[in-house]
Amino acid sequence: MPAHRAGRSPAFQYSALSHLRCPRCGTERAADEIAGRCTCGSPLLAEYDLDAVKAVTDPEVIGGRPPTLWRYHELLPVRSVHHVVSMGEGMTPLLPLRRLGAHYGLSRLLMKDDGLLPTGTFKARGATVGVSRARELGVDGVAMATNGNAGAAWATYAARAGLRSFIAMPTDAPEITRLECALAGAEVELVRGHIGRCAEIVERAVASRSGYQDVSTLKEPYRIEGKKTIGFELVEQLGWRVPDVIVYPTGGGVGLIGIYRALQQLRELGWITGKMPRLVSVQSAGCAPIVRAVQQGALACEPWPEPRTVAFGITVPKPLGDFLILEAVYATGGTALAVGDEQILAEQARCARHEGLVICPEGAAALAAARRLRETEWLGPEEEILVLNTGAGLKYPDTLGNSSGAL
Repeated sequence: MPAHRAGRSPAFQYSALSHLRCPRCGTERAADEIAGRCTCGSPLLAEYDLDAVKAVTDPEVIGGRPPTLWRYHELLPVRSVHHVVSMGEGMTPLLPLRRLGAHYGLSRLLMKDDGLLPTGTFKARGATVGVSRARELGVDGVAMATNGNAGAAWATYAARAGLRSFIAMPTDAPEITRLECALAGAEVELVRGHIGRCAEIVERAVASRSGYQDVSTLKEPYRIEGKKTIGFELVEQLGWRVPDVIVYPTGGGVGLIGIYRALQQLRELGWITGKMPRLVSVQSAGCAPIVRAVQQGALACEPWPEPRTVAFGITVPKPLGDFLILEAVYATGGTALAVGDEQILAEQARCARHEGLVICPEGAAALAAARRLRETEWLGPEEEILVLNTGAGLKYPDTLGNSSGAL
C-alpha cells in the first residue's frame, strides 16, 4: 500500500482529504504537494476518506453551520481553517420560476442563481477553494488562461490571500472582467484569439516566474472541489434529495463534473438515495464540441473550429476534461444540446420580464435548452428541473442591450 494511503482513517480536524487520483490511468499521488496534471495528461481529482467523514458529521450537523460553502469543509481539500480565503460565498438561492415554467410547460422549474456570489459569478466557488489550497501549499502566485470571469475571481481571491496573479484573456472578453483583474493587481495580458491561445501564454509565464502555479481549468486539482459545492447546496436546499434533471451551461465543464462528483460522494455517504438526476450539458451552436461528441457517442471531443458566441463563458473549443463531462452525461442518462445566440438573447430577456431576474447569457442558454427539451418531450411536464445561472447579467452590458429587443 502506498505510504500516503496507509491508515485510511486518520484523525482530522477540518478536511478528510486523503490523496489525489488520476481518473484516466489510476495513478495515485500524495495530496500535500503542489500538483498539476497527471503525467498521462489527465486532470487529477481529490479523494476523501468518506468513512472518516461519516464518523464526524452528517446533514444535521452541517445544517447548523454558517451558510457558506465552507460548511462542507470535511469534503473540501483545505486542511486548516486558518488557510481559508473567503468572502462569505455559497448557499445561493434556489428560486422557483413559476411564470417562466408555465410558459415552457414545466410546472417545477427551478434556478440556482450563482450570480449573487462575490465577483458576480459561480467562478468564486472554484477561486475560494483553489486559492485557499494554493496558499496552504505555499504557492506565491497563480496564473491562468480565462474567458474573463474565472480570471476576475481568481485575481480577486489571490489579492485577498496576498498572492500574485497573472491572467491571460482574449481581447474580446468582457471588458468588465479585464478591469476587475487590473483593479485586483493582476498582471493582465490580452491575447488575439480564443482561450486555447491564452493557455500557451500562461505556460510561458509560469516557466519564467518563480513560485507561480498554472491554475487554468483542470490544470490543478482544487477548482473542481469548489465547484462541486453547487451539488452539495442544491441537495441540501431540496431537503437532502435530488431533482429529476440538472441543466448546466458547459464551457470547460468543471461545474458539471463537480456536481456529478458531489452526488457520487453524497450517495456513498448514504446522505442521498435513489436515481441520479439526468445531467444536461448545454453549449452554444457557435461552440459545441461536447454536443457533437454526444451525438457521435464518443468518449472525447474534437476541437471546435473558429468558436464564437454571445455566451462568452462557454466558448471553449476543446475542454481538457471532456472525457469526464461525457462520463457524467452518459452515466446519468443525460444529454447535450446546442442553442443559438438568438435563442440565448431571447431567453435572457424573457427571464427578466417574467421573473425579474437579469441573468448572464450562459444561464440563458440553460433556459433555452430547457425550453427545447420540453418541446421535444425529453422533459416531462411534472419533472423537477434545475437550471444553473452562472453569473450576473449586469456583467454583460453589451449582451443586455442586444437581448432587450429580442422578444
